[in-house]
Amino acid sequence: MKSKIKELRKARKLSQEELANAVGTTRQTITSIEVGKYTASLVLAYKIARYFEMAIEEVFDFSEVEDE
Repeated sequence: MKSKIKELRKARKLSQEELANAVGTTRQTITSIEVGKYTASLVLAYKIARYFEMAIEEVFDFSEVEDE
């Protein structure tokens, strides 16, 4: 799943570590989400979106998610 986390983070001059601490996860998780190797849980996606004062859909691209 694609996300805008890297762009949003850089625009605010945040390190991956700072964002991770703010949303209660690890730097490695943020890295994995940014490169598309990990899909954030709904709770983590919500926390990240809230941190950036955006809706989840504005931060994460669900267009490639398959309907089950």
